[in-house]
Amino acid sequence: MYINGTGTSTPSQHYSQREVWEVLREHSILDSLLPRSGKILEKVLLGNNGIDGRHLAVEQLEEGLIDDPDVLHSRFATAAPTLASDAGTKALDDAGIAAGEIDALVVSTCTGYLCPGLSSYVLERLNLAPDTFCLDLVGQGCGAALPNLQTAESLVRSGGVKHVLCICVEVCSAAFYLDDDPGVLISACLFGDGAAAAVVSRDKTAEARSIEWVNSTTRMIPEDRESLRFQHRAGLLRNVLAPEVPDIAAKHAREVFDSVAQVTGVDESQIAGWLWHAGGKNVLEKLQSAFSLTSDDVAISASLLRRLGNVSSPFVLFALDEARKQNLTAGYWWIASFGAGFSSHGALLKAS
Repeated sequence: MYINGTGTSTPSQHYSQREVWEVLREHSILDSLLPRSGKILEKVLLGNNGIDGRHLAVEQLEEGLIDDPDVLHSRFATAAPTLASDAGTKALDDAGIAAGEIDALVVSTCTGYLCPGLSSYVLERLNLAPDTFCLDLVGQGCGAALPNLQTAESLVRSGGVKHVLCICVEVCSAAFYLDDDPGVLISACLFGDGAAAAVVSRDKTAEARSIEWVNSTTRMIPEDRESLRFQHRAGLLRNVLAPEVPDIAAKHAREVFDSVAQVTGVDESQIAGWLWHAGGKNVLEKLQSAFSLTSDDVAISASLLRRLGNVSSPFVLFALDEARKQNLTAGYWWIASFGAGFSSHGALLKAS
């Protein structure tokens, strides 16, 4: 299987962390929170957390403080199809593949729910064939991009599918609200909105720099489930974000890599490019330590985190898109994601 094209999309509105804090500071919502909560928000938004700003699907930042479930759902239902379709169009153009050539569409999200799923809206907007096999994957959190690509690999290997369009889209602002829970507060300071897509195919296409899919694996660790997950309360999605997540993420990322290395015989000294999901600055630092990496090794993920924040499941596809644009050194690349579950995923790629 080959990744022949990539594309990304974000809302047009981009807000700096300081802008977010200034709106919060002037808003009456802080009066409803404990003083400690205000200090947490100020520290995370104005501190050195590796994020300068984020794209959010709100015309005015004050809209992001509305916690009405119907308003939040409407935000997702409006923004998600638009972002997903835009990223998908860019990936098709990059791959030189016409919409009518797509045999299957796989769409992942965790920040909202539609029935029929997002795939229905993407199929319509991109004018994909009515008999395109459509699959919506939900509930996999920040780690969803790799299971999405693994699903595409299975479809391609089945023999009946030549081209698959893979899309991850998250409207994290559709899950924002504030209360005195530190995990909820920190989440509102870290996450942004966006979508990313990849066209994967049985064969290379001549028009693009194709990336070969070599091997992958995944780990699901239920005993760590309560450290990172969504809960439903009063019609709202509550993000559970435990302080130990960076350590958990690095530990399982190491185990996933070692598993693939044992099968393929490719160790970390042979990796020319590292494409990480950046759950946050602390996560990247723990990954650097676990793999003895330099700041250059995590530069793509760190740069995207600074500009976009944590966009959840699309993040590693943003990193892959950036690596292709930068003409990252040819050779083996490692792409890894992790998220709710606790789940950890990784794939060995080969770029020519």
